[in-house]
Amino acid sequence: MSTINDSIADAVREVLVLDGRLPDPEQVAVSAEEGTVTLRGTVGSFSQRRAATHDARNVVGVDYVYDELQVRLLDEYRREDADIRGMALQILMWDAEVPDELIDVKVSDGWVTLSGDVSYQFESDAAFQDVADMLGVVGVTNEIRVTTP
Repeated sequence: MSTINDSIADAVREVLVLDGRLPDPEQVAVSAEEGTVTLRGTVGSFSQRRAATHDARNVVGVDYVYDELQVRLLDEYRREDADIRGMALQILMWDAEVPDELIDVKVSDGWVTLSGDVSYQFESDAAFQDVADMLGVVGVTNEIRVTTP
C-alpha cells in the first residue's frame, strides 16, 4: 500500500510544480494514505490555496483532499479590512449573476465572510468566486443561504 500512497503523493507534487498559479510549490508538503491526500505548508494567497487543493483533487487515485495549507500574504499584498470590504462590495455590484443588494460582506484580518439570502445556488457560488480571487483575501466563509424562489 505504501507504494500506491507514494505514487499518489508524487503525482500530486508533479501537478503542483506544473501549475503556474503556484510560484513556490515546494512550500506545499504532500502526503497520501488510501486515497486521502493531505496538503500542509504555506502559500501566498487564498487563490493559490484553492488552486493547490483543486489540483490535488484532480489527480487519479485521490478521493479526498485534507487542506491544512496556511495563507501568508507578503507585505505588498496586505490590504486593510475596510479596503477589502469596499472592493468586495464593488466586485459583487459588477457581477450580473450576484444580487449584491442581498449580500453582506464582513472582513476580519483578511478573512471575508459572506452572508445573506439568495434564490439560486449559482448566485452564492458567483459571490464566493468573486471575493475568493481578490488580492489581500486570506480566506472566505460563505454563509449565504439559498432559499426557494
